[in-house]
Amino acid sequence: MITIKKHVDQLFSDIPATEESLFMKEEILRGLEDKVDILIAKGKSEEDAVNKAIVELGDLTDLRMELAEYRVKPSKSYLAWTHFQFSLVGTALIIGLLLFINIYYTPTVLWVVFPAFAIVWWPLAMYFRCLRVQGEVMN
Repeated sequence: MITIKKHVDQLFSDIPATEESLFMKEEILRGLEDKVDILIAKGKSEEDAVNKAIVELGDLTDLRMELAEYRVKPSKSYLAWTHFQFSLVGTALIIGLLLFINIYYTPTVLWVVFPAFAIVWWPLAMYFRCLRVQGEVMN
């Protein structure tokens, strides 16, 4: 029976442990153990019964794909705020790079203000997107 448990554990190794996947794993394990008990009662050796039960189980590709759909997906609101934070960091880095280039190559002319003004629209747009998504989630 240890062989069956290892086989089922291997089948479910890359599927996230959700309530439904754990339930299906236990059901398959119980079904295989019952099948092995029936085959042993019919006169098969334990090793043959285990191998036959595993072979009769077949391919669980459809079940694995169905259970993989239940992966926890981040909410839209969380993703929107993550994108907003990324835009803030990206804007700071870009403006910092432009400021360095401005000071290093042309210290007498302050041209960095113009592209900085354009770049600041990125996090501003992301902020309003966050508010819109948050409003959709609330409704």
